[in-house]
Amino acid sequence: MQEKDDYVSRTETSRPRHPRRDPVVHLDPAERWNGPLGEVALSAFERDGFLWFEGFFSPDRVAPFFDELAQMSRDEKLLNSDGVIRDPNSGAIRSVFDMHRLSPRFDELTRDARVLGMVQQLLGGDVYIHQSRINDKYGFQGAGFDWHSDFETWHAEDGMPRMRAISASIMLTDNNEFNGPLMLIPGSHHEFVPCQGVTPDQNWKSSLKMQDVGVPSQQDLQALVNRGGITAPKGPAGSLLLFECNTLHASNSNMSPWPRSNLFFVYNSVHNRLVEPFAAPRPRPAFLADRDNPEPLELHDPYAEMR
Repeated sequence: MQEKDDYVSRTETSRPRHPRRDPVVHLDPAERWNGPLGEVALSAFERDGFLWFEGFFSPDRVAPFFDELAQMSRDEKLLNSDGVIRDPNSGAIRSVFDMHRLSPRFDELTRDARVLGMVQQLLGGDVYIHQSRINDKYGFQGAGFDWHSDFETWHAEDGMPRMRAISASIMLTDNNEFNGPLMLIPGSHHEFVPCQGVTPDQNWKSSLKMQDVGVPSQQDLQALVNRGGITAPKGPAGSLLLFECNTLHASNSNMSPWPRSNLFFVYNSVHNRLVEPFAAPRPRPAFLADRDNPEPLELHDPYAEMR
């Protein structure tokens, strides 16, 4: 039996936005300090819905991942799989999903002790990978992504019950104001914005190229931007962005000659396992939403073998 839906969306008529019904930081207050983040960072995450760490990894650490993406672009079998999404205009790679299963190097990165430690602190315990992907925008041709809340999609189409997930975005190339950096609306995670329009069957086949269903109204976006503004974290390859699953975000097309490639890992709490979709005819494929109850991630210590 499906549990009560606190976040009704994808309806034929519009519904008003309302305050979220889940905490932003999920640790018990008495255990709030059990992790690498201090009060300033925890308060900023609660207030804004994201944390930005410029130059978190060295360029040398992330360069091999960009090279691996180039190799994938020459793998015809992979390019013809459902997990590779093509740009709607150019046909170039737009997204490659299930990266932590395609590449041991990417899998190792999901368990990086510094990143996973922060995520576990914010989500209040063990986590697993709900989804992983590379989003790529080639120079002069990479299309943008419309405004959306990831949680609204994951709730409606995957059956994610609560707002207890975080995306980690690692910049594989420099992100600047010209090549389509991610834009966020600070504070937008405090409200759930229902979206009008019933979810078509297998909506993912078109929505991953151009999203129509699951996009907030312009009136709601205007109100939230008037209150919180828009920010676009920019920095060199190796920078890290952690953002809460309900933070509204988008990106423009790449109008520059420079590529913009970002790696995304979605961490979901083990206490927030997927149920049946709340507003879709059937669940999306496993490469978009892991429903196999994977084991909690364990920290990867890169120095363990040297001891």
